[in-house]
Amino acid sequence: MSTNNWPTHAYVPGKTMRHPEGAFDGVRDTVKPDLTIEQLAECEALLSGLNYIQSGFFWEAHEVLEPVWMILPDPSRERAFVQGVIQIANGLLKLEMGRPKAAARLLVISTDLLAQADHPPSFRNHTAQVVRFLEALRAQVDVH
Repeated sequence: MSTNNWPTHAYVPGKTMRHPEGAFDGVRDTVKPDLTIEQLAECEALLSGLNYIQSGFFWEAHEVLEPVWMILPDPSRERAFVQGVIQIANGLLKLEMGRPKAAARLLVISTDLLAQADHPPSFRNHTAQVVRFLEALRAQVDVH
């Protein structure tokens, strides 16, 4: 992952400054229509999104994961997996925004999506990390 794509700050609507338009286009543009599912599973946009979640950049993760989700076949286990990850990021963001009920709703959605995905083989390198993100969201929702 390129360090020049690292967010300058975490955007939390209503709390912090929004990033300039196009700030993440360099990462988003790594998603190309001719990539295989296996290549999408290791593309910079996906890897950056996972790293962003790990580091507390939840809005930014959604921004870079969305093109991966959009290009995956619909329906597919892989698409459900990435959508589940996006919803985890959204849930964690809602907690940052002080909206625990919205986070609880997103926890249910992300759990359902990841169950539908059932650990797609192409994304096996990321499954354990995503399960940790889901458990972190669950723990924080339970606290609220």
